Amino acid sequence: MFVFDAHVDTLYRLLERGETLAEAKGHVQLEHLQGGKGAQFFAAFVDPKYYHGLAMHRTMEMIDLFWQMVEEHSNILAFAGSAAEIKQAVAQGRLACLLAIEGGEALEATLAALRLYYRLGVRLVTLTWNYRNALAAGQWEGPEGGGLSKFGRQVVAEMNRLGMLVDVSHLNEPSFWDVVQVSKDPVLASHSNARALCDHPRNLTDEQIRAVADRGGVVGVNFCPAFLRPDRRASAEQVVEQIAYLINVGGQGCPALGSDFDGIDDVPGGLEHYGKLRSLEGLLRQKGFSTAVIEKVLGGNLLRLCAQVLD
Repeated sequence: MFVFDAHVDTLYRLLERGETLAEAKGHVQLEHLQGGKGAQFFAAFVDPKYYHGLAMHRTMEMIDLFWQMVEEHSNILAFAGSAAEIKQAVAQGRLACLLAIEGGEALEATLAALRLYYRLGVRLVTLTWNYRNALAAGQWEGPEGGGLSKFGRQVVAEMNRLGMLVDVSHLNEPSFWDVVQVSKDPVLASHSNARALCDHPRNLTDEQIRAVADRGGVVGVNFCPAFLRPDRRASAEQVVEQIAYLINVGGQGCPALGSDFDGIDDVPGGLEHYGKLRSLEGLLRQKGFSTAVIEKVLGGNLLRLCAQVLD
């Protein structure tokens, strides 16, 4: 079954540790990626320690690492910048690799950088991490952080024009609602959960979930235990509960996967690494979900969104 995950931080982990994908010992390892029949967004995460003057420099290093990774393992991996290219890679038995940026700091307040990143293969931008930047406010700022800036609105408009996915994960609520109002395309919450099941500011309210879903967007379920259970004692069962809840609130077209592998310290029991992603199919069947619904959740919904926005 086709599996499409909206967010891993493997590029950041590899660069920080000076490792190649073949040497990786994290949640995502080369052996996990073999076999094709899937797609993956690899995020270039801008760590706050690089915010002041090095954000673009560090992002470019991760983009370079992405292309080295794809080229070195071209028998297993293939770059994809559209849904058509995702399908082509899968037909060839390779994992479709898509490139994302997590943190608008990478733009260094210029639309020219956004356009250049697009030419380098970037197809998704998470507007903020947890703090205020030139585009918007992150969730740690709370409602007092304000919403989209004038530049942030320009970025969303330009992303719509280019055909890039606008990611609302990590935004505070005022910024979230501004993006929903400004974007002409459906938006993505690449790695966020339902706040009703776990009351954490990184999670979305029912109203936010419906706003994403009603516009044709999707929500990628995050595997971080702190976003699954207040006591952080999470298992794959809580991931399935999040999926079921998103279906209940936003419909069958709403949920997707957004594991956050290599960007989280702890993982749910039963989902210890990337190779366990496909075990969700059996767990969803045990909960009574049909094959058609499972196909949407594990990859179909995100692929549909890519076809609508990227293509």
